[in-house]
Amino acid sequence: MLQSPRAGRVLAKWLGGIGIFLFLVLFLPWQQNINATGEVTALSPENRPQTIQSAIPGQITNWLVSEGEYVQQGDTILTIRDVKDKFFDPQLLTRLQEQIEAKEASIQAKEQKAEALERQITALRDALRLKLKQARNKVRQSELKVISDSTDFLAEKVNANIADNQFERQQVLYDEGLKSLTELQQKEQKAQQAQAKLISSENKFYATQNELYNSQIELNSIEADYLEKISKAESDLSLTRAELAEAAGSLIKQRNEYSNVEERLDRYSIIAPQDGFVVKALKTGIGETIKEGEGVVTVMPRNPDKAVELYVKPMDVPLLEVGRHVRLEFDGWPALQFSGWPNVAVGTFGGIVQVIDYVETDNKAGKYRILVTPDPGNDGDWPEQLRLGSGVKGFAMLNDVPLWYELWRLYNGFPPSLEEEPGAMPSDVKTASK
Repeated sequence: MLQSPRAGRVLAKWLGGIGIFLFLVLFLPWQQNINATGEVTALSPENRPQTIQSAIPGQITNWLVSEGEYVQQGDTILTIRDVKDKFFDPQLLTRLQEQIEAKEASIQAKEQKAEALERQITALRDALRLKLKQARNKVRQSELKVISDSTDFLAEKVNANIADNQFERQQVLYDEGLKSLTELQQKEQKAQQAQAKLISSENKFYATQNELYNSQIELNSIEADYLEKISKAESDLSLTRAELAEAAGSLIKQRNEYSNVEERLDRYSIIAPQDGFVVKALKTGIGETIKEGEGVVTVMPRNPDKAVELYVKPMDVPLLEVGRHVRLEFDGWPALQFSGWPNVAVGTFGGIVQVIDYVETDNKAGKYRILVTPDPGNDGDWPEQLRLGSGVKGFAMLNDVPLWYELWRLYNGFPPSLEEEPGAMPSDVKTASK
């Protein structure tokens, strides 16, 4: 006969209704996603903040801009002066130019010397040909004279033999009394004269032979003398050409040094590489020394192509592909985000995956970086006031599953499910590899 209190029945109905509602909610569709955090950056490396470095060591002499000031490409940001004693001379370029001119004059003189040696060698060779021709003619003349004198010698030898024979026959006839003493003496005189001529022609023949030998020796001597002179001139020419090549190499080094010094003087002014804003001066004051390659000031490009870099876990990277849609929540913009129901989210912006790194990011605890750009067809107009470096929270949208399945997956630590395997690389890379 006892009845339950009215408040208990009302509470039971409410709990039952809530339970039925929660049970029905479990069957609502839920869009799986991969959440990650990151920051705003620029898609192109040239549009990201860059540190302007000094190409040479120096000492700051003057600042021409202030932090936050807008500069155009080619504007001078600051000037420095050199700190190396090698470049202290204010007339350094003039002195280097004088050295170059002196070296050029030296090269010109060596070229003239080489030309003179070439002419000398040509003249010596011409003279050698003439002298050899003259000496050969002399040798030929001596040879012909030897032949002539040898013929005369043989003739006188025959005459001498004939005279001796005649004298001997005359002696026989005289002994028999057939010839007189006078005739005998005449024949004896003729024999003695023939003998004298024979001796004279023999001496002349031997003298002519000596002249032939002397002319042959002179021929060889002329060739040896001129070849020695020509060899010495060619040696001098080779030495001059070597000195000329060495001087030319030295001239190239001096011109290179002149160009380097001239370029170094232009480096005394640190200029803006592109249009942008001076963000931060890394070196301050006047007289502060900077090292070679040391950063001096940071410049932010004026109109960067904004993008978002997000860092995802390694197990989520295989689920992503270029072109995947992403919802973004920027720091400083109020938003109400329901990761599984993006249609009811407020204050979020759309984007698409543009780049997926192939290696993990060293400074992000083994995570992989992805770059997201605005999605023109899905709330792609990002706020104009976005600044590079602002924090971002992103949700890469995957497939729709029931809510109970998503809770079961998260409880068991399973990865999200996909209807098909994502591409291993961007389509344009595949096309290039083919």
